[in-house]
Amino acid sequence: MNLAEHVLSAGLATPDRLAMSVLGLSRADRWSHARLRQAVLGTATGLLQSGLVPGDRLLMRLGNDPGFPVTYLGAIAAGIVPVPTSPMLTAPEITRIAAAIRPAMVIAAPDLTLPDHPAPVLPAARLADFAALPPAGFAQRDPGDLAYIVFTSGTSGQPRAVCHAHRAILARRMMFQGWYGLTAQDRLLHAGAFNWTFTLGTGLMDPWTLGAMALIPAQGVAPEQIPLIASRHGATILAAAPGVFRRMLRADWKPWAGLRHGLTAGERLDPGLRRAWQARTGTDLHEAMGMSECSTFLSGSPTRPAPEGTAGFPQPGRRIAILDDSGAEAPPGATGILAVHRSDPGLFLGYLDQPEETAVRFRGDWFLTGDLAEVAPDGAIRILGRDDDMMNAGGFRVAPGEVEDALAQVSGIGEVAAAELPVGPGSSIIAAFWTGPADEARLREAASSGLARYKQPREYIHLPALPRTPTDKINRRALRDLHSRTRHDTHSKDQP
Repeated sequence: MNLAEHVLSAGLATPDRLAMSVLGLSRADRWSHARLRQAVLGTATGLLQSGLVPGDRLLMRLGNDPGFPVTYLGAIAAGIVPVPTSPMLTAPEITRIAAAIRPAMVIAAPDLTLPDHPAPVLPAARLADFAALPPAGFAQRDPGDLAYIVFTSGTSGQPRAVCHAHRAILARRMMFQGWYGLTAQDRLLHAGAFNWTFTLGTGLMDPWTLGAMALIPAQGVAPEQIPLIASRHGATILAAAPGVFRRMLRADWKPWAGLRHGLTAGERLDPGLRRAWQARTGTDLHEAMGMSECSTFLSGSPTRPAPEGTAGFPQPGRRIAILDDSGAEAPPGATGILAVHRSDPGLFLGYLDQPEETAVRFRGDWFLTGDLAEVAPDGAIRILGRDDDMMNAGGFRVAPGEVEDALAQVSGIGEVAAAELPVGPGSSIIAAFWTGPADEARLREAASSGLARYKQPREYIHLPALPRTPTDKINRRALRDLHSRTRHDTHSKDQP
């Protein structure tokens, strides 16, 4: 099998139908299935003619344009292993990545930082010529063969190279009804950039696999302008990180006929944001949980919405468990580590050249996600937070999400996060951070009425914005580091 062949096969039946439109405020760049297939397989030919051979690793340093997904799929079609990377990486960061993956070639846009590495650099400008070359055939691979490598965000340590197989495309099909409610007639607009893996999978590859249309805002379109272009082009499903939906709701617009629902991932969905979206549009927001090591496996969906305060249900075909400290499945209502069975086709092959680190993430046949969770009586799974994000309050473990949900009820709170801050040797407190105009007294009142005393924040810190990772998740480590240092610096200045 070949992952890229699966993605492009549906377009063979309708070659003239639109596969993708890149939407500006005044014009759109339209791609038919025939144009997409030619560009991908012509790029496969170009990469092979440039000296790459199947099995080589191609480090991708590309910007927010269609060349990103075309190069990614073209490499996979040729049996080359693409390694997409964030355009925001610094020279030391991308140099460390290059040292880890040892690429045979780097393909780069002129304005992106390059690694200090001896691999030849292929200018991104060559892609336009590649697209017109005779199409290559699909390199056939076993389902378990390496197809691509992505890097973890590094929020809980150094980023790791995560190896995925061609079989990953089979796991993505489990999302079509388990999360998206996607049909071939849908027009799915993803608000992210081309060079984000959330956009690449949910916004592009999955609609193409089913024969649906992908809509992507052109670079420069602000989140507040997305409803305008979405309504103009008949989007039936919107997909974005929660922060983008929040910005959309700040703009003045009315829902349009045909909008069915929204999809969100990347960070926890604030129940207040979901309710605000429902009130504005009359449609729901469906959240999914996944990670670099596994495609999304837990979600709400149009046919089975997630009960408020939960992440939803295991997608059909997934084997999910909550494990206790002994590795046994925890009973309903008990807290444990969320785990995915080794047989899941979306589960990674392992961390590149790190067999020990890979083995540590497994307990028998179960991959440990690192998320604490519990099963509600109706079978929905409630995520309590990352095990390494858990806060300690007087010896009790407190999940950030529990505190955030209680505070999110306050009108005008904006974005909210909770984190544990050290205040001295061996002691720490729970702190709450928020960005909106709500005053601290109202937050304290909400915490007092909704949380046990030991769970209530001891400090409230207003910020203009919350720090985020390159994948737009709240960066709790940055919150802890910055405000712990601020406390230390302030304390030091008070010393004689």
